[in-house]
Amino acid sequence: MPKASASPRTSVAHSGLLTALSLATMTGLAAVVGLLIARNFGRGAETDGFFAAYGIFIVIMLAATAFRLVVLPPLARARVEQRLAAETAAYALALAVLALPAIALSTFGSEWAGAQLTGDLPEAARRTAGDVLVWMVPAAMAHLYAGLASSALAARDDYATSALGYALGSVAGLALILLRIDADGIVAIAHGMALNGAVSLAVPAAALVLQRGSGAVRLRQAGLARRLREFARGVALPLALQGLYLVCIRFAAELGEGAVTSLSFAYLIAAALVAITASSLGLVSSVPLTRSGLDGARAAQHVVSTAWLALAVAAGAAGVFALAGEDIVSTVLGSAYAGATGSELGRLVVYLTPWIVASTGVSITFPLLFVVDRTRRLPLLGAGALALHVALAWAGLELLGLPGIVAALAASTVVVLAGLLALLSRDAVARVAGGLASAALVSGGLAAASYAVLALVLAPVPAAALGFGLYVVLLAALRPRGLRDAWGYVRALH
Repeated sequence: MPKASASPRTSVAHSGLLTALSLATMTGLAAVVGLLIARNFGRGAETDGFFAAYGIFIVIMLAATAFRLVVLPPLARARVEQRLAAETAAYALALAVLALPAIALSTFGSEWAGAQLTGDLPEAARRTAGDVLVWMVPAAMAHLYAGLASSALAARDDYATSALGYALGSVAGLALILLRIDADGIVAIAHGMALNGAVSLAVPAAALVLQRGSGAVRLRQAGLARRLREFARGVALPLALQGLYLVCIRFAAELGEGAVTSLSFAYLIAAALVAITASSLGLVSSVPLTRSGLDGARAAQHVVSTAWLALAVAAGAAGVFALAGEDIVSTVLGSAYAGATGSELGRLVVYLTPWIVASTGVSITFPLLFVVDRTRRLPLLGAGALALHVALAWAGLELLGLPGIVAALAASTVVVLAGLLALLSRDAVARVAGGLASAALVSGGLAAASYAVLALVLAPVPAAALGFGLYVVLLAALRPRGLRDAWGYVRALH
């Protein structure tokens, strides 16, 4: 047995800090790239084409994230059994079955793919989508393999190397974008993404090569079909959830130039709120739940408690955009997003609030299915939700336009949440539904009261700033029972 140089608690905290810092670096630099797009290219056919292709990149990135959840347990067992190198190589071969055709299509069929993604948008949108897909798909596949390499290193209790790789990749990609954006235009963003993916993969892959590994893998022994089934089961739902967004993007393209860009920025803002709150809480709580065990009542308590904390933050942020969305958007993204465009984007963030509530529940519940090993029906749930969403999005487009598309996204995500809870525990559905409704109503009600009072007497920006402060004061003073119970639960859990 190797000597332990630190306590398990210290080791986990240190690894978590390294991972959090690398993710913070990636998120911050991605936000800078978004600002570059807005300020250099405004809002139009070119940005519509870019974001239509970017949706494909996000789909594969979600698959990469989910894939890490799938492969880490078998890789950890393989490390104990001295066959980590062979197991990692077998998964790499299985991924090639998916990666090579995707890269071939994006390379040789980029024009066709760009046309499918942009629909009836102008030629500039179709051309831009095709041009950036050539670089975006290989970049995303590099991240998929980087996730595999990072999981293999994690099986060796090495988190620092992967964190370094992701951070260096983000910095290198941004540097290339800044260097070439004037000469190459918006395609320079895709070039930077490709360099980012290459560096993020190269660093952990090099570390694996330098470390000693044992065991060779032969194609007939790789179990490709079984590994592809594991991959499909793990990534099916995250891909379906991103597929809901892609369907929305496709229908938004029918509304004319600029609609895709507005929806994309609003979705990114709302998704960031979910990721910062619910996704992070779900991640850090998986290990203690695995250790302590999970039944239906405990699962419902966990989802409701963590949702209370996440929605308390999200409600305050949504209120800021409701009051000062136009000012924030035009200041951050530039003059192309001033006036009616900025107001529309701010309203879209508010319209996405029901989706934030449902997505919060999904982000917290999804990891629990892996804790209790009930993932077999996830592909069926994802496929059913995606089929339903096509009909809902079409109806929303016809009835309300862009707000209708957003409403369809929320409704489909609610269906996914109900399905996840049913797979977890049928008893949990009613409990979680009531708990989420209570959290949303209390947090939303306090936020609405805080901002509405100040909006009557102040300009939007000061009303938003002071309203957020008042909202925090009200939460601290009233201390809603659900929020108190949630805080106590999370403290006891950790």
